[in-house]
Amino acid sequence: MPRPRIPTIILRLLVVWVSSAAALLLMSWLLGGFHVASFWSALGAAALIGLVNALVWPTLIAVALPFTVLTLGFGVLILNGLVVWLVAEVENGVTIDNLWTGIVVAIGLTVVDTVVTSLLAIDDDNFYDRNVIRRQARKHGAVETDVPALYFLEIDGLAHAVLMRAIRDGNAPTMARWINDSSHHLIRWECDWSSQTGAAQTGILHGTNEDIPAFRWWDKEQGREVSSSRPRDVAAIEQRISNGRGLLYADGASRANMYSGDAPYSLLTMSTVLRRDRPGRIGSDYFAYFANPYNLTRTIALVIADISSELWQAAQQKRLDIRPRVHRGLKYSFVRAWTTVVQRDLQVASVVGDIFAGRPVLYTTFTGYDEVAHHSGIERPETLKILRKLDRQFARLERAAAGAPRPVRFAVLSDHGQTQGTTFRDRYGISLPDLVTEATSASVQNSSQGDEGLMFLGASLTEAAGGTGVLGTSMRTMTKSQTVDGAVLVGPDGKAARKDAGEAGKDMGPPEVVVMASGCLGLVFFPHEPGRVTREWIDANYPNLIPALQNHPGIGFVLVRSEADGAIALGAAGTNFLDQGRVEGEDPLGPFGPNAAKHVKRSDGFPHCGDLMINSTYWAETDEVAAFEELVGSHGGMGGEQAYPFALVPTDLQLPKEPIVGPGAMHRQLRSWLADLGQEAYRPE
Repeated sequence: MPRPRIPTIILRLLVVWVSSAAALLLMSWLLGGFHVASFWSALGAAALIGLVNALVWPTLIAVALPFTVLTLGFGVLILNGLVVWLVAEVENGVTIDNLWTGIVVAIGLTVVDTVVTSLLAIDDDNFYDRNVIRRQARKHGAVETDVPALYFLEIDGLAHAVLMRAIRDGNAPTMARWINDSSHHLIRWECDWSSQTGAAQTGILHGTNEDIPAFRWWDKEQGREVSSSRPRDVAAIEQRISNGRGLLYADGASRANMYSGDAPYSLLTMSTVLRRDRPGRIGSDYFAYFANPYNLTRTIALVIADISSELWQAAQQKRLDIRPRVHRGLKYSFVRAWTTVVQRDLQVASVVGDIFAGRPVLYTTFTGYDEVAHHSGIERPETLKILRKLDRQFARLERAAAGAPRPVRFAVLSDHGQTQGTTFRDRYGISLPDLVTEATSASVQNSSQGDEGLMFLGASLTEAAGGTGVLGTSMRTMTKSQTVDGAVLVGPDGKAARKDAGEAGKDMGPPEVVVMASGCLGLVFFPHEPGRVTREWIDANYPNLIPALQNHPGIGFVLVRSEADGAIALGAAGTNFLDQGRVEGEDPLGPFGPNAAKHVKRSDGFPHCGDLMINSTYWAETDEVAAFEELVGSHGGMGGEQAYPFALVPTDLQLPKEPIVGPGAMHRQLRSWLADLGQEAYRPE
């Protein structure tokens, strides 16, 4: 994208200048402790505030950065108020009573600036990106080279088919322009049976997702749940699968991911938030966000707008009786605002910093679409609005790359898709754990439903609480009640982890049966029995269980291991003997695609595969599944578009000759593209 022309830049500056002056006059009328003599005085004050922000702010924020970070940014409000207060001391026509009034005025200016730039599609980040952040990067030794960098921008949960329609309908204009300008190709690939971030990102970033059967599972050896929402579990998984040469190992950056890809630089990355030896944790990773004096206050304004929008949209779904739908309350509106505004803004600013630092490779995950699609639906108006806003951020990154010290290529991809449908409980009036309880008359433990938005919120608090000094200690004190094993855990997963920690010293023994869910994939474990139990054992001890599951209309197939026949997938009208390569009756895996048997058989070989693995029915006529969690759009198993993510890649990179099946295959393809661009660290040895 070419840089804006000089007349366009001047027009933008004039619009922002005049609107800021008008805002000062309005606040003079509203606030008793703030007085502006005339419009000319307001223009002068607005100009001075802009100059101070441009010339003084970079030095000020560089000195105060640890303070602003460890106060989660609220220190910026004080600094903003100080700037306004100092300008009032210089401008004769403006008076202000105290610093607190200055903070209110600074917030008001930011709100007006946000509204004006949004309505007129003005993006004033270019100045800060090109001058402030780039200058800071050069000070710390930006890498200048002709070897192109390759940045991977992941849109969590966006299916290939959904993106195609979004491009067609104008909901992804930046990506549409890339395709229309012949700079990028759009391809479809296929993930594994476990179509969720925990399994997908290990494969994409490390080349293998071996023995990750679902988002969470029961570890019989440890006698507890292992969850992809707990930083210590994620770190242990990465330690197990990493060979030290992941996708980002060669001076790369991981931003807002579940796994790090062995990146030296990471921010909001689940597998590394507990590490205290990472470079640039308090400094360079956050500088890009706080370098713009309006960032925090603008983010707060957008958070308030997003919360209000979510509450209105949820009420409208209920009023119009739009189905399928799930409950969306006030707590969820805050979680949504975190993922769609706060986390997005922080990671985009961080990526801009990486661009000007000359990082050769980067991977960052945008979770906002996935979060909203889970609760609203995969193509509902509010969900597509989030996608449009994200697409606009890609344009911002593209503009920033025009001033980078090296050529930058962008590849956009997803790790899985989502499939919509009425939940299992809403369809049949019974949950999967209750169905298992009825069939076994056993004591069944149900794993709590997690939320990726809450997961990353906890990761952010964990990262901030890892700071040193008085402020870091204060943050640890504030989050102590929510901390387990050094990580801040919020929401249902946090409650479950604290319950487990509280019971760790008690000899309570494992539950009789554990039922877990990962979208439309269900897992059943018998914790008292070591290893994986067989069909024969289950039939002998719980004779009604497999028939109840196998014949239920909401269950497509059940995977179980038989002493006599090996791995078998059972359906209501037939059986697939996976180890024998034969089918009796109707193949229960038939509706799930040509690679379904391959995916299921691979999962069967995992040491921590569930004793029973249950996939919901897929109704091809309506393209729906029945999630075992309370989610409108879901993923985690097979059925529909959840299995088919996308990759939007530059046309100067050679497309694969064979379809990409599995995150491990995608990892090898991404390394191949890095090598093609001249990054020697990724050439095969």
